Amino acid sequence: MDHNRPDLPSLPEETVHLPFEAGEFRMSMSLTAAPDSAWFELDARYPDEMRQRRDLLATRHHEVFAALPESDDARAETLELVAAHLTSHHHEWFARDGSRLHNRLTGESWTLTPPDCDPLELAGRLVQEDLCIIRPAEDGPRFIAAALCFPSRWRLHDKLGRPLAEVHGPVPLYADRLAKPVDRFMRHVKPGHVAQRLNWSLLDDPALFQTGGHGREGTNPAITAENAGETLHLRVERQTLRRLPRSDTVLFGIRVHVYRLEHAIGTPALAARLAEAIRALPSELNRYKSIGTFREAVLGWLGGRR
Repeated sequence: MDHNRPDLPSLPEETVHLPFEAGEFRMSMSLTAAPDSAWFELDARYPDEMRQRRDLLATRHHEVFAALPESDDARAETLELVAAHLTSHHHEWFARDGSRLHNRLTGESWTLTPPDCDPLELAGRLVQEDLCIIRPAEDGPRFIAAALCFPSRWRLHDKLGRPLAEVHGPVPLYADRLAKPVDRFMRHVKPGHVAQRLNWSLLDDPALFQTGGHGREGTNPAITAENAGETLHLRVERQTLRRLPRSDTVLFGIRVHVYRLEHAIGTPALAARLAEAIRALPSELNRYKSIGTFREAVLGWLGGRR
């Protein structure tokens, strides 16, 4: 925080998103509209998450930032829109003075024109979201740049330059159920419109930066029905999509939330809902998400919450 500003308004508490649903499993985009003011989430996790982002960009830059030359215009446009949004909707924490942007939450000041570093990297140093750029192409929208500090078990350089259908190739059921709707949406999303969606997973590791871990087999004996609530975490991604009109690309934002399971599941109704959602997962998704390594333990813990 900027300790020279004792009058600085406090950040709001982190939102707890609980997107899992009871009933039959459905794999869909489940998009909803978000107001422009809610494009990015800024909350009490900001100081710690921005510290982690700075550390990753300093020590593992090649793993968390990448861009193809064809993304030059889109990266510049991203910084322009992010800076304008922050100074407009979060002016109590961000202010612009000519070409300088002042972040009152961290005490940092950045030159925007020309930017102090790559414009997409600078945008990623301002918000808690990871930022990915998608460009239309004949073979489907392509992933062409990202500031990706908090991947959910995937590696940026494994995906860069590939069509979205290939990016999501390892995800069970994606090709059959989501590939065409996603490609179609990417073609038709309109400028000025912010779309959002949520997804969830259960992990035995609370780290925000995770590049591997899908498809684990066997059972983890360290996780039991007695300790699953304190050892497992609900990881939720709030994803946003917005057209960048000048470059005709789409900016895909990913805000990662990690909640200790016992903190997120506070009522018997929530426990029952999550248990039903876990039981409804198709076997291939259960395996892909590595939930099988602790499935019986977490179901036992949830059953004890009723």
